[in-house]
Amino acid sequence: MTRPLSKADFSALSEFRYQMRRYEHFSETAVQAAGITPLQYLLLLHIKGFAGREWATVGELAERLQAKQHGVVALVTRCEAAGLVERRSHAGDRRRVEVHLLPAGEAILVRLAEIHRTELRALQGVFTIPRLD
Repeated sequence: MTRPLSKADFSALSEFRYQMRRYEHFSETAVQAAGITPLQYLLLLHIKGFAGREWATVGELAERLQAKQHGVVALVTRCEAAGLVERRSHAGDRRRVEVHLLPAGEAILVRLAEIHRTELRALQGVFTIPRLD
């Protein structure tokens, strides 16, 4: 049986959520200053960060974004119109669509990722996962 949550547990959870929201707010502000939306930034990040290759499918991106597939299709369409990404048919399976970063998308992503890395380094030791025993 687990023990009831204490005041310290609630304080730890509160601090964790505060630091997480503070980082999100920083990120939203930085991304918007670069001229894209937070979701566009995450889409670019998940394409570049996809393990083992330089592209991702819409389904894979939907999973990473925790979004509906049709919403991600619309997001990809907006990013494509902005010149940030492009869709390509998969070489082995023409039904499969790959989403690739374009140079403009990669340039924005690199600049923003550097800013985010600096902010995360500043949060080291502050942004910790609470232990709730």
